[in-house]
Amino acid sequence: MQTITHIFLSLLCLSLVLNPQKALSSNPTSFALSCGNKDGGTDNDGRKWESDSKYLVTSDKSVEAAAQVQDPSVPSPIPYMHARFFKSETTYKFDVNGSSRYFLRLHFYPSSYPDFNTTNSYFSVVAGGVTVLNNFSASIAAQALTQAYLMKEFSLAPLNKDSLSVTFKPSDKYNGSFAFVNGIELIPSPELFDLATMVGFDDQPLSVNSANVQTMWRLNVGGQYISPSNDSSGLGRSWYDDSPYIFSAATGVTNQADNNVTIQYRNFSASIAPVDVYRTSRQMGFDGNVTKSFNLTWAFQVDGNFTYLMRLHFCEYELSKINERVFFDIFINNQTAIKNADVIAWSSQKGVPFYKDFAIYVPDGAGDEMLWLALWPDNSMHPLYLDAILNGLEIFKISDANSNLAGPNPTVSAMMQKQLDEEAKRAFSSDQPKKTYTTALIGGAAGGAVAFAFVSAVVIGYKRKRRLPDSDSRTSSWLPIYSTTHTSGSKSTISGKSHGGTNISSDAACNCRYFSLAEIQQATKNFDESNVIGVGGFGKVYKGVIDGNTKVAVKRSNPSSEQGVNEFQTEIEMLSKLRHRHLVSLIGFCEENNEMVLVYDYMGHGTMREHLYKGNKITLSWKQRLEICIGAARGLHYLHTGAKYTIIHRDVKTTNILLDEKWVAKVSDFGLSKTGPNMNQGHVSTVVKGSFGYLDPEYFRRQQLTEKSDVYSFGVVLFEALCARPALNPSLPKEQVSLADWALHCQRKGTLADHIDPQLKGKLSPECLKKFAETAEKCLADHGTDRPSMGDVLWNLEFCLQLQENPEGSSKPKQTSTSVDYDQPEEIDHNSFLAMHRSTLSLGSEHDENESDDNTNDIFSQIVNPKGR
Repeated sequence: MQTITHIFLSLLCLSLVLNPQKALSSNPTSFALSCGNKDGGTDNDGRKWESDSKYLVTSDKSVEAAAQVQDPSVPSPIPYMHARFFKSETTYKFDVNGSSRYFLRLHFYPSSYPDFNTTNSYFSVVAGGVTVLNNFSASIAAQALTQAYLMKEFSLAPLNKDSLSVTFKPSDKYNGSFAFVNGIELIPSPELFDLATMVGFDDQPLSVNSANVQTMWRLNVGGQYISPSNDSSGLGRSWYDDSPYIFSAATGVTNQADNNVTIQYRNFSASIAPVDVYRTSRQMGFDGNVTKSFNLTWAFQVDGNFTYLMRLHFCEYELSKINERVFFDIFINNQTAIKNADVIAWSSQKGVPFYKDFAIYVPDGAGDEMLWLALWPDNSMHPLYLDAILNGLEIFKISDANSNLAGPNPTVSAMMQKQLDEEAKRAFSSDQPKKTYTTALIGGAAGGAVAFAFVSAVVIGYKRKRRLPDSDSRTSSWLPIYSTTHTSGSKSTISGKSHGGTNISSDAACNCRYFSLAEIQQATKNFDESNVIGVGGFGKVYKGVIDGNTKVAVKRSNPSSEQGVNEFQTEIEMLSKLRHRHLVSLIGFCEENNEMVLVYDYMGHGTMREHLYKGNKITLSWKQRLEICIGAARGLHYLHTGAKYTIIHRDVKTTNILLDEKWVAKVSDFGLSKTGPNMNQGHVSTVVKGSFGYLDPEYFRRQQLTEKSDVYSFGVVLFEALCARPALNPSLPKEQVSLADWALHCQRKGTLADHIDPQLKGKLSPECLKKFAETAEKCLADHGTDRPSMGDVLWNLEFCLQLQENPEGSSKPKQTSTSVDYDQPEEIDHNSFLAMHRSTLSLGSEHDENESDDNTNDIFSQIVNPKGR
């Protein structure tokens, strides 16, 4: 017996010596390969990456190369500054545990490499028999997403065998095409999936534990970015801010658990999500008068013909009893996923996380490429707080019946292609003609500090089906694209102070005040959460006090925000040179220790939106709404015609119209604004940006921005003021989701009066309603040339106010606003109107705010044509 045992142990030891990896495969091994880098290396997080060469089945079919330029947004030279290129089909082979699920992450940096132009690269990738990429172009994806580098993440189901093959194959559809990769991660993970509830088919759960999936989004809802090094169980996942995907301005409120609250995993393993996900949340708020009037909604653009798994993470860390926070309803793509959700009822007690999985199929029809999530509080159970809560959100694409996960490449717009061509001409006419021009564009786009392929479904210009001729509705194409533009810049020195990241002109720096970070912290009580008065795409807005007793609004950039350096710089450059009664005033800025902060005049009554939807704010009368619209129109008209250059706001909406203590409307948020120093062409070609529901469809189609794009957005604002409902509401029937479409439909059928704000019914003169609706309708014309100028809109709104107060009509307007004095003579030469306006107001004018107010308000108060225009 001893002899047999000795022989067995000897054979076992010999096996371990000859094939140690296979012998240890029962304990899953992680792989991190820096491809094309023979020495491997350590990334900036201290993680070690090894060379990929020993995992290649045939290394003679590939070429190693180093990138010639490192974009500032690239987080680490390892693994992005080296790549392996394949001119023919090539396979990596890994010894794995056949019973374990694995994360496969592929890293791409489509930069400039010797002898390789990555714009010519199209390829497929098959991993364990699953097609994860097909006809993929990393260059097109990076350009369309304005990112310098990409990462694609897949979760592969157990293979039931001891090896995994990952095969790169150049496309045979393009001559000279090749494949490449910069980094490969293969990380074993516990089984993260089980059964998911099929939306609309509650009795037919979908088993996902044997499915291959692609991670599309992983969001820390209401919280900050969580880096891979801070993920749970060493899985290396990144969790991103959810604010870019929030639909409309109803963003709810963010919240964080107190330090004395302990998160206790009782229902599942901590590998599902890290503690930081469950310690923060986005809620609707405890005021039932506000929360009952809106849904908390997120929107995502996805590939059609796939089933998606939506994982919702919950943790109640404030309340401890059932029915304290409402039984809220959860809707996915306008279908009820679950009714009467109560987190405490699910988790049994405070501080215990819970998650719910839902699956839904997304067809490939026109307008169907969206995935919506909405939370709505249900008052039927009479809860203590009419509220809803969400802590985290993950969305996964499930492979189809052909084991395919690959979607189409994002489409580069015509405008961007033109820029590419121009960059090519510059590159080939320079002293370095052999270099490719890819880097010029990607570097100029600034790559992306959060370059993350999960946003690959939210791209600029996915190919969409054209609108049918003579179609009455734009519901198939009204949704704009959320443009993820990440910017980077060199350090600048302003007034002897060193700031990291932006280039502020000396003129702008001189026209506004520079605040130290210490001053900002003192003004906001070190960014105390109790001082938060709003949250936007740029970051949180705090109420502050400077210079003893001067109230200010302090907008602080969120480091993981999709808006960043470029918007910060644009806001300073624009507002430092503009002074007008109906434009918000920029007091100063701070850029220190990676903080970007803007300081504005404090607007005591918040946003226009807050006073329209029957919230806890004062409900506006019709006269007040008209005066606010008139004030906003004045501000926009000044931008279009009164400044030295035409300025196009590009993000006109009710949350960007602020109200001061005297209810004076002021247009705000110039982070997306564009100037047109040469408008002889009538437009500025630019990447599409804007907000859901307000975006000019002509601008979206042609990517040619004009001042008429602002007019379209303002038309939506007018209908919003009249109907007191959001620009988009996915909980409504499809034909009513878009306010612009629905209001136009009702206006043309003559039924608009039946759909106005119930609080306004019987309080509008018929003549005023008729003229107001006609004005808004003209603003929403399909073609910009058919829309009125903002000056015409302004005159018609002034006329509407006169019709409301004097339905019989009058050639002489009365004093209509408590905030404006009308003392100008009765008669004015209409032909000289614009000339007078331009002569009195200009970009960078030395007139102070009061002087410009006197000019513009007096001029605009005159009604030249009592019938309006």
